[in-house]
Amino acid sequence: MSSEQATSPLSDGTSPQLPPQPLAAVDPLSLLMIVVVALFWGATNPFIRRGSLGYNNLKAPTRWGQLWLEVRFLISRWQYLLPLALNQLGSVVYVFALQRTELSLVVPMANSLTFVFTAVTARLLGEQGGSWKTYTGMALVIAGTVLCSVEKVL
Repeated sequence: MSSEQATSPLSDGTSPQLPPQPLAAVDPLSLLMIVVVALFWGATNPFIRRGSLGYNNLKAPTRWGQLWLEVRFLISRWQYLLPLALNQLGSVVYVFALQRTELSLVVPMANSLTFVFTAVTARLLGEQGGSWKTYTGMALVIAGTVLCSVEKVL
């Protein structure tokens, strides 16, 4: 069958639908994308928290006044907006990762690694560190991520 015949229109004028291509397992680029997503989501969380300090102290007499105070406060602070923008950039990379890799792999891997990056970044910023249980949990998360990526490849 020639390529011209394979793409020729059907009798009703529409083109034939090609079968959907199976999603790849976790290839190196997909794994990199998942790690970038987790890094952008996790590392920005402590900065977003710091950038919004003082938010809870805002008080207005009306609901609309309160909403206006909160929005004005947040959009006027680059310490909040910059990490938020990077966080959202991680969401864009997440969409591309979902297109390349199975949903059942991307979601747990990105979300669990996000926790690891949040904990590490918070610790680097001088926030209270976790106990040995926290670090054991992070090691198990990383081990689980490796197992997920290896299991689907084998």
